[in-house]
Amino acid sequence: MGKCFSRSCSHDIPISSSSDDAYYQPTPPKRPPLPPTLTTPSSKTSGTSQTIVTSSSNIGPILGKPYVEITTIYDLDKELGRGQFGITYLCTEKASGRMYACKSISRRKLVKVKDIEDVKREILILQHLTGQPNIVEFKGAYEDKQNLHLIMELCSGGELFDRILAKGSYSESEAATIIRQIVNVVHACHFMGVMHRDLKPENFLLASKDPNALIKATDFGLSVFIEEGKVYNDIVGSSYYVAPEVLKRSYGKEIDVWSAGIILYILLSGVPPFWAEAEKGIYEAILNGNLDLQSKPWPKISPSAKDLIKKMLTRDPKSRITAAQALDHPWMKVGGEASNTLIDSVVLIRMKQFRAMNKLKKLALKVIAENLSEEEIKGLRQMFNNMDTDRSGTITYEELKSGLLRLGSKLTEVEIKQLMDGADVDNNGTIDYVEFITATMHRHRLEKEENLYKAFQYFDKDNSGFITRDELRQAMSQYGMGDEATIDEVIEDVDTDKDGNINYEEFATMMRK
Repeated sequence: MGKCFSRSCSHDIPISSSSDDAYYQPTPPKRPPLPPTLTTPSSKTSGTSQTIVTSSSNIGPILGKPYVEITTIYDLDKELGRGQFGITYLCTEKASGRMYACKSISRRKLVKVKDIEDVKREILILQHLTGQPNIVEFKGAYEDKQNLHLIMELCSGGELFDRILAKGSYSESEAATIIRQIVNVVHACHFMGVMHRDLKPENFLLASKDPNALIKATDFGLSVFIEEGKVYNDIVGSSYYVAPEVLKRSYGKEIDVWSAGIILYILLSGVPPFWAEAEKGIYEAILNGNLDLQSKPWPKISPSAKDLIKKMLTRDPKSRITAAQALDHPWMKVGGEASNTLIDSVVLIRMKQFRAMNKLKKLALKVIAENLSEEEIKGLRQMFNNMDTDRSGTITYEELKSGLLRLGSKLTEVEIKQLMDGADVDNNGTIDYVEFITATMHRHRLEKEENLYKAFQYFDKDNSGFITRDELRQAMSQYGMGDEATIDEVIEDVDTDKDGNINYEEFATMMRK
């Protein structure tokens, strides 16, 4: 359900016990368990008591269990991240002192039957998969009158690419170690009857800061139990990683192998294979399917690695390699054909730029939209109000889709999803008025000099003529984007004269690119 949430784990289970192991063999499939039972913890398990009133008015409508006040069991601490529906906090179990991640989902956002079904399914899947070495551990779910709380293992090592970028260099064999763990997740999911549907680097965290820490898959909000013979047709996933058959609205579990193949391509080249400035262009590139394995740095990459990528990114899902077959590929195996030669430094530079791309730009566009006059946005306010049918002050995907249809829009469902994803700056699953204006106004209004300068002044709080690291952090933190890695990447990408600050010329160049 949006961005990943957990961070840390004390156990360190090897992926395979020897180089002869083709892959980690997960626990055999079993019937998915029932949703977590929210009974009063006994002294044996928690050492703390909690009072639960069991009258029908105190039964939570989502879990169907008595309300539990989360603060009687856990102390909630700092915010770790934000996703489409929830905010994730660091939390400490009062009884044991152990730290976990608590994903708190506002019940106000779970207004539709489908939303409630989705979160129930996520809980079932987390319970079903917990215990696999590269999948985050699920501790339990609690519901109070405001929120649903999912308690997860805490992974403190940061996102997948953090380890690579922090090291400053890595080899093919290290890339193989990373992708092996990701494909282990795909294999375990498929073996246990689950399709992930949203594999991307942001959904993998390092269990700890240990250099050999396991990689953990953390976000199963779009995952489903695989139904034999069913063809899936809903549009899911993230633009760079989505398989062509998803865009054609006819797919199965093979889409997870494709997404893992995209991650491998990025690990070896620094950028995704199907690229464009706008999401519509990305989807067109995916459907066209021109896979570049010739330009720099590919001549220096081993033939075995390129062979695996081609097999994982085979356009026909029936001919695509399976997760089990990928783990048995000579390049992927422990001690296999992956080279120990360091990957070209240009790959790391491209990877940093890819991560930083558009983060500052998207925020700056929102700032400009907030400062435009009523005359400049004439008509758009009424359009927003017409789409906001429940008068909540925000537009959901369904409201956007319905409103565009009423306007006679010829946009496809994929294009509507692009608009939704592109407009939703704070990743909360809805578009507010300013986000709507940002996404729908004509581009030339945003590029007018006075508008660019207004946006620059928003960041340049002390009117010094440049944006400092502290000013950038302060502005981006308001939108859940202010972590140090993001700040570093944005400054490195935009600060062309390398003085540690962003002047107006650098800012305007970035906006007009």
